Amino acid sequence: YALMVGSVWAALELSLTCISAVSLVSPAWFQTTTFSFGVLTYCSWPQGDSWNQSCGTFQSLDDIPDFAWKVSAAMLLGGWRLLAFNAILLLSWALAPKGLCPRRGSGPMPGVQAAAAIATIMGLLVFPIGLASPFAKEACVASSMYHGGQCQLGWGYVTAIFNAGLASLLPMMRWPHVTEVQRRTIFFSSDTESIILVPEMTK
Repeated sequence: YALMVGSVWAALELSLTCISAVSLVSPAWFQTTTFSFGVLTYCSWPQGDSWNQSCGTFQSLDDIPDFAWKVSAAMLLGGWRLLAFNAILLLSWALAPKGLCPRRGSGPMPGVQAAAAIATIMGLLVFPIGLASPFAKEACVASSMYHGGQCQLGWGYVTAIFNAGLASLLPMMRWPHVTEVQRRTIFFSSDTESIILVPEMTK
């Protein structure tokens, strides 16, 4: 039972980590009919030909064109790293021998999970401030803080919000713990007027 519970926790945490990674590298956080950008990547394409995309990547935080954008990227990357760290711990607990790991099947570390969720949510809240940057204004036309102008929300930002919601709910979940109780057969001794407990033999 502990192995099953540990495997479920590890699978959930790995799924959140993978979804978070996909949203981070996605260029579809805000988009127009010819351009889209995300936290770390951006793409452009001819009008009506979205399959012929030319994409670029911000290689480091120094390349990101706005300070609030940099803060958001740092928070989101920090949240992703915490998720990945927790996922590795859960996976090791699930695969470790029972006697070697006492926390096996106990679920995620609430502190690490909560820190990852908080960092991710803060990063998501800060990111739209970057819409006031010259880069975003050129792409979205008349955009400002928390106003996308001609840009619309893309699937990357929506996925990141959904993933952050799941990550914040996961520490609140608790799995039932099973306690094994040894069954005993009760005998009554009339000679000593006492009750004798005898472990029941396994059939």
